[in-house]
Amino acid sequence: MEKQHNRGQDGAGIATVKLNTEPGVPFMHRLRSSAPQAIGDIFAKVREEIDEIEKYQPEITKYPGLMKGHIRFLGELLMGHLRYATQGKNNVELCHPFVRHNTIPARNLALAGNFNLVNVDELFKFVNVTPGETHRNSDLAAMLEVIHHFLSQEDEEKRNGLDIKNILQKAFSMFDGGYHVCGLMGSGDAFVMRDAHGIRPSYYYINDEVIVAASERAAIRTAFNVGENEVLELMPGNALIVKENGEYSIEQILQPKERRACSFERIYFSRGNDEKIYKERTALGYNLSETVLKSIDNDLRNTIFSFIPNTAEIAFYGMLKGLEDYLNKIKVERIVSWGKDFDEEKLTEMVNRRIRIDKIAIKDVKMRTFITADTGRNEMVQHVYDITYGTVRPGVDTLVVIDDSIVRGTTLRESIIRMLDRLGPKRIIVVSSAPQIRYPDCYGIDMSKIGDFVAFKAAIELLKDHGKEHILQEAYGLCMELQRTNTLHAQNVVRNIYKPFTTEEISAKIAEIITPSNIGAKVDVIYQSIDGLHQACPNNLGDWYFTGNFPTPGGNRVVNKAFMNYMEGKNERGY
Repeated sequence: MEKQHNRGQDGAGIATVKLNTEPGVPFMHRLRSSAPQAIGDIFAKVREEIDEIEKYQPEITKYPGLMKGHIRFLGELLMGHLRYATQGKNNVELCHPFVRHNTIPARNLALAGNFNLVNVDELFKFVNVTPGETHRNSDLAAMLEVIHHFLSQEDEEKRNGLDIKNILQKAFSMFDGGYHVCGLMGSGDAFVMRDAHGIRPSYYYINDEVIVAASERAAIRTAFNVGENEVLELMPGNALIVKENGEYSIEQILQPKERRACSFERIYFSRGNDEKIYKERTALGYNLSETVLKSIDNDLRNTIFSFIPNTAEIAFYGMLKGLEDYLNKIKVERIVSWGKDFDEEKLTEMVNRRIRIDKIAIKDVKMRTFITADTGRNEMVQHVYDITYGTVRPGVDTLVVIDDSIVRGTTLRESIIRMLDRLGPKRIIVVSSAPQIRYPDCYGIDMSKIGDFVAFKAAIELLKDHGKEHILQEAYGLCMELQRTNTLHAQNVVRNIYKPFTTEEISAKIAEIITPSNIGAKVDVIYQSIDGLHQACPNNLGDWYFTGNFPTPGGNRVVNKAFMNYMEGKNERGY
């Protein structure tokens, strides 16, 4: 769990199932925490149980079978989850795993995952469940109820063991979204399931002693000290099913569809120590180096390069490699052009030329402004970063800083640009290793309010500048008509808002938006191209938040609904 800590800072949870217990003995247990150090809090409580029993039976740890009867979370089936509260809610009741209890052992179910569904309302209606306020918008709660419905149905019809594949086929055919999800059943059976488009990542490792699955390859490799090729990818539409006796199988549950693995996982969300992700983030930075060089007229003498925040460090190294390749080429050309007209001093000066890099910004506190509650974000971001003084020649140097992505632009406007301007640079260029985020993501990252996106704000401003505000009303009218005819999923109407403008025009307007008043430096923004993204991440071509090409019809419905919310002044999610 600690090796996937990047996937959750707001809460954690664990669940355990004990096999072969006597009737009446509790066999499924769960513990959740939303404490600031949730993982530590959970395992401290587990440790307390062990310490307590050791007071009376000091030798008990030598007898695992005996411990199993006394320690709640000592069992054969183990589940852990880390919560990344993209809605800004830090509520222990929303921490995974969710559990559905039943007096019949086989109908008990614990569920956790990395996912988003876009048809939650329909799922609750199908099982005739009216959720409470806390779980009304919870896709996990909806998924739990649907799987439990078919689990109970299966248990009712087949008394000689559950057909897990049949349960999963019925349940998961109803889910519209991206997911990597794990379930533990009171029968002792377990499963891991991945969506048909492969939107969310899913990996597993099996040896003679354990069967383990996780949403990141690197976490499994580190925890079990195994090679890359030993950790396998669970393919789209497939499930890893494990029976109570330890037998397992990989089963095709859903017909695989066009692979649309989420590229944002590679850019930002997943841990960067996976060798493939490291190479891809390096390539993202490298692909930007030529554009950056053009923007500074190849003036490397008067340009300093850095990165903000730390998640952009790998892309920074890639960009640096591209700049170094250019500089080395220039060195060779210059030296060759001299012929024999050089001395040791001249040659040494040329050979020793370097790209100027500095640690310009320091993050003082670990605050994730990207998903912080809206009410406190603007005040928070002013205090997140501080600068390294003495690194810039005032009025002479250009600062180039790379970020992994620019979603709202709030941190840039309220904190980073102001902070960098204190150093007195002539120009500040903000580089994004990701393309412009234009549309909601409803399959995992949960960026759902389109009015928050700085690219959308830029498009709106450009429509006003060019007297084309009628496009907004036309798009809204079309959305209303699609909603009336129950075809809101049929097309992505919001594309019409971006259509009149080039990527460069939108980038220029974004630069204006993120530039605070009373700033001395000129601010520019450079974004990754879609082609550059796909070249760097060839196996993760899911790009709907950049292009609007949603993998399921539910995505079109979400983006149109998010736009309607914006036009109607509703500050709520699009699904």
